[in-house]
Amino acid sequence: MMLVFFVGIGAASIVTGLSTTPGHVEIGLALIGIFGAIYHPIGLALVVKETDRVGRALAINGVWGNMGVATAALTTGSIAEFYGWRMAFMLPGFISVGVGLLYGWHLWSIGSGIKADGSKKTSKPVPLSLQRKAFLFLLIAPLFGGLVFQAMTVALPKILDDRLVGIFANPSEIGFVAFCVFACAAVAQLIVGELLDRYPVKPLYLSILFIQIIFCVLAVSAIGWTAVAVAVPLMLATFGIIPINDWIVAHFISTEYRSRVYAVKSVFSLGVAAVAVKVTSYLYGESGSFDTLFMVLAASAVIVLAATVALIPGAASQSAARAPAE
Repeated sequence: MMLVFFVGIGAASIVTGLSTTPGHVEIGLALIGIFGAIYHPIGLALVVKETDRVGRALAINGVWGNMGVATAALTTGSIAEFYGWRMAFMLPGFISVGVGLLYGWHLWSIGSGIKADGSKKTSKPVPLSLQRKAFLFLLIAPLFGGLVFQAMTVALPKILDDRLVGIFANPSEIGFVAFCVFACAAVAQLIVGELLDRYPVKPLYLSILFIQIIFCVLAVSAIGWTAVAVAVPLMLATFGIIPINDWIVAHFISTEYRSRVYAVKSVFSLGVAAVAVKVTSYLYGESGSFDTLFMVLAASAVIVLAATVALIPGAASQSAARAPAE
């Protein structure tokens, strides 16, 4: 399936770049979304499959993913500025297909890729009551927390363009600033990943949510370089939450249900991405600024905070509920 992911999303991106009508572009973007949806339920299950340092493994995976987001902000604007929007789709598409072919060669060279002894790590099962609470939380967090992440990821270049008006003129310059903010934010995942393997998840999650709420509120009035100074810790908190949700799946959901829960979580996360674009566009169109959006995002983070308090177990329950890694 990962081979299908790389080749499929790359081919879909190339098709989008070759589009001649708006309808063709819509089809190409839909195909990109379909193939892109493969990664999280399959890739994350592979990441946590055979490791004792789940937090670190998820953090490293997340950093690479978000460095891709950061690079996209820089490269897409530059490619589109110098070579046109078609190449902004086609060049990454060719790279993805190439990576997919290399991955296919790797799979062929190692055979099935399955250990001969078929051994699995074992640990005591997670209580069903904890799994139910974790699953309910994993419905709420991707919806409201995902709204914050998706809105900030999509809107950040435009937010910086608005708030840095008069400082930069070219899209590539704004893209570079956005790249720097995204790159700094990606570091948060490494820090949070290490903390997850050392400390209880609940106080860590609550602390990051408090930071997110505070800087969402501060972002309402931030202008100029102050907007960048506020955006960095806001994105640090927003990106830092990502490995925590995946860690919760790995620790509070039994192995036999884990891929399915990752899939459900991904559906909610991807579904809210479309909502985030619409909400961001509507709120910006109504007011001509991002002030209202930041208040909505702060309210969404408050909802996730309440769900964390109510549904995530404390330190004692966490120690007793370590799901089998595989």
